Amino acid sequence: MKKIILPAFALLTFIASAQSPTFVSTAAENKNIILEEFTGHACVACPSGHLIGQDLHNANPNDVFLINIHTGSYANPIGPGTDFNTSFGGAIASQTGLCGYPAGTVNRRDFTANGWNQTSTNGCVATTAMSRSDWSSAANLMLAEPSPVNVGLESSIDMASNMLTVDVEVYYTGSQTITTNMLNIAIVQNGILGPQTGGASGNPTAIDPSTGLYTHNHMLRHMLTGQWGEQISNLTVGSLYANQFTWIIPNNINGVALDATNLAVVAFVSE
Repeated sequence: MKKIILPAFALLTFIASAQSPTFVSTAAENKNIILEEFTGHACVACPSGHLIGQDLHNANPNDVFLINIHTGSYANPIGPGTDFNTSFGGAIASQTGLCGYPAGTVNRRDFTANGWNQTSTNGCVATTAMSRSDWSSAANLMLAEPSPVNVGLESSIDMASNMLTVDVEVYYTGSQTITTNMLNIAIVQNGILGPQTGGASGNPTAIDPSTGLYTHNHMLRHMLTGQWGEQISNLTVGSLYANQFTWIIPNNINGVALDATNLAVVAFVSE
């Protein structure tokens, strides 16, 4: 039975290894970053956003993780194999109050007090959505903050059955003022070739030399825990949440092939 072991990414704490906790850290640590970028293949400024996000991840490879969400009018398909939308992206984008593309959220926090929320000339003022020029500042601020919770995951794919299995452990190292958390598990895919307006000028290294197409990375394909996540009710310091999730990977979503060898799992805990 052939299995593929997937990259394991987590918000708040990153663990990439294997009941008391078996693979999640129990030591208090600082927060990690989930950058959710709202994008589309017809958005001319979006490739520069992809590059900013990638540079931020490259500078913090164990602490910053990217989810590129194709949604909105710029993501309308223009032919077979160009529908990069999911059933989850529209609602995630809507709760940010975004005013234009590209936009991004850092850990879904509202940075209005810092002046980093996105605004536009037509009077739109976003809540958690920010322009790409502010992502790094917001991320650096949060990377210095202590986290009350650690997230660890292990995942694999059985290539015979096409079943993805994700084991997650969430360990609480600090107190919170709220009574529940939500565990979110996103499946993203790298190496998807397709159209992208502005790709050659905004992010030229993403152009595939053999086809001239743009290489889309960190593309959201599925939310394993549903639209807003799986509820965790016990947030007591020292408590452990552990669960296993499975998904039979389809051949494609909206006509865009799912390549099991290019999938990654991103897990994070939200309020």
